[in-house]
Amino acid sequence: MRKGYITVFLTLSLTLILSLVFTVIEGARISAIRMKFECAADIGMNSILAEYHRELLEQYDLLFVDMSYGGNTPNIGNTEAHLRDYMQKNLHPETGRGGYGGIRDFLAMDVNNVHIGQYSIASDGEGEVLKRQVTDYMADYPVGAILEKINLGVSELEHYGLETRDTEGERQSYEARIQEIGLPTQEVGEGVYEEVPLDNPADAANATRSSGVLNLVIDNPSQISSTKVSLSDYISHRPLIQGSGMCAEAAEIAGDVNELVFQAYLFEKCGYYGNEMDKSLLKYQIEYILAGKDTDWQNLEFVAKRLLKWREAANVLYILTDHAKIAEAEAMALALTAVCLCPELAEPVKYTILFAWAYVESLQDVKTLLAGGRVPILKTASDWKTGINSIKNARGSLTEDTDGRGLNYQEYLQIMIFLQNKDKRTFRAMDIMEMDIRRTPGNARFRLDACFDTYQADLSVASRFGYAYEMSRIYGFY
Repeated sequence: MRKGYITVFLTLSLTLILSLVFTVIEGARISAIRMKFECAADIGMNSILAEYHRELLEQYDLLFVDMSYGGNTPNIGNTEAHLRDYMQKNLHPETGRGGYGGIRDFLAMDVNNVHIGQYSIASDGEGEVLKRQVTDYMADYPVGAILEKINLGVSELEHYGLETRDTEGERQSYEARIQEIGLPTQEVGEGVYEEVPLDNPADAANATRSSGVLNLVIDNPSQISSTKVSLSDYISHRPLIQGSGMCAEAAEIAGDVNELVFQAYLFEKCGYYGNEMDKSLLKYQIEYILAGKDTDWQNLEFVAKRLLKWREAANVLYILTDHAKIAEAEAMALALTAVCLCPELAEPVKYTILFAWAYVESLQDVKTLLAGGRVPILKTASDWKTGINSIKNARGSLTEDTDGRGLNYQEYLQIMIFLQNKDKRTFRAMDIMEMDIRRTPGNARFRLDACFDTYQADLSVASRFGYAYEMSRIYGFY
């Protein structure tokens, strides 16, 4: 009996040792499951971000994932399926669910659930998500010089009322005075009378107002782009897919969106008349952002008309203080009214001549800007280009002048963009992005409201050994 005590002792000891070993092994399994879950989630969620849209990065330096993946059905479920697949492959990298080359899987894990509950769509918050990325991209851009010029231009526009002055109404009031006074009549036959013609050259200049600005200031209007788009296809004109807005982490890092930086970004990435980009569908993209019309012609015409309005208000403001030009107009008015024997018309005729002269000078300004020249917001005598006789032939008297001081066409556009409603500016800019991306292979149905840059995933895995774990993670480009 004494010889068996070692066997009994060993048996009892092995029981304890094996219990400890199995406990350690099971603890290792639990820790390994947790660690592998963490690794698979990290790899899977980063793999989703690695599917960023290449063309959007190439053309606009923006990092977004298109949840349609080039298809016709944008849905976050597509991304959930991708994430599940990435995680499952990382849980079973060798042979899927069957183990490793016939060896039993020590962890036996499978993805149980993948749910993306929150995600930041590019258009969320009236485009805040997209503009946050723009602000990050343009972080080192020197906006000081641009801001100084824009502020100076805006202050002059507002101080002198160039945006609001009704030069058209002022001109028409002088024409109405001429009508009230009336022209004398002369007998041209027995009992037949007709008005003595005034031959006011201002009438010839004003007759061109209905011709369209571009037809007057562009030598060959047929060279203007004739591209037309269907606006109902783009983000500013269709119902949007909604995300959850900018996530708190990204908002904290990005800070406030800088609208002036966004404006500078638009001029870096978008073309305009005289600086068109080959990649673009609409050639005058900045003009589209300002006008929102469906053709290049209409967008450029809109901007040209606004330029003409500003220039005419500024030129009227100046010419009514230039005594030499007032004297020229007065001399011409006196000569005209002397011929028709109606001196009381001299005063209103003088002003119609001055307004017509300012109008022709304004056409010259717009032509100069579109040709690449410069025009100051407020002129001096040395800046004035046209003579009084130019009002007799407004179209024929205009010349391409690329000299001079002041602002160029781009800088006038920057002032217009600065004054624009920011939501219109943002969504029309996104229209431009969609137009350009859709021209690239495989992106015919691309839409920015199907693109996200940050997402939160709720994940769970289960092991065939009876363990299940959950986690929630936020990943994104921030």
